[in-house]
Amino acid sequence: MTDNPALLALLDVQAHDTRLDQLHHHHEVLPAREERDAAAKALADAEAQVLTETAVRDDLARQQKKIDDEVETLKEKRAGFDAKLYGGTVTSPGELQDLQKEIDALSRRISALEDQEIEIMEQVEPVETGLAALETTVGQRRSVLADAELRLTAAEAEVLAEIDAETALRATSLEPVPEALLAEYTALRGGRGGIGVARLIGTQCGGCHLTLSAMEAARMRKLPDGEVGHCEECGRILVP
Repeated sequence: MTDNPALLALLDVQAHDTRLDQLHHHHEVLPAREERDAAAKALADAEAQVLTETAVRDDLARQQKKIDDEVETLKEKRAGFDAKLYGGTVTSPGELQDLQKEIDALSRRISALEDQEIEIMEQVEPVETGLAALETTVGQRRSVLADAELRLTAAEAEVLAEIDAETALRATSLEPVPEALLAEYTALRGGRGGIGVARLIGTQCGGCHLTLSAMEAARMRKLPDGEVGHCEECGRILVP
């Protein structure tokens, strides 16, 4: 087993890098983040429902206002005809009959519009009730989201603290590693699943787990200090 301090330190660096990879992955897939995202979606869905139902209610209100305005206009018109009919200014039987017909027609139209208004009011009531329930739901889901965000913040802080501690340990392990060896390790690690250096265990590479020839394994154990051996199968740095 080698006593080369640079290679032994590089194995420590690899262990810290592996742990950091695990921590970064854990940070990305925190259950608390999934819970926060689910709570945010649930809130957004409820808020979208509120907008939809509010639009329905507002449209009904516009229809009701339009009918109200028309009814008021027709009532004013009818009042004018009533004033003519009973004011004594019109004496012709035919003209009086025409006035009465106009009044009757206006009354029928007013009655029909008021029936429509009642129908709209009947539609508004369940919409208002549904909106009130939705607003309650929105409030509840906002609370759930706030709690989820607090849990996520705590979970993230815990993982980030571990990352900071592991990063500090890695920095200490790096001190005996020459820049050239570190650069080679970094390049190998990037293209080999995060493992750039591994132990030679018997005749097996600890990185790819393939078996080297006995002659190659023996040669690697006899390498002079400063010379770095590589797995003939995967190319990783091997430390006997």
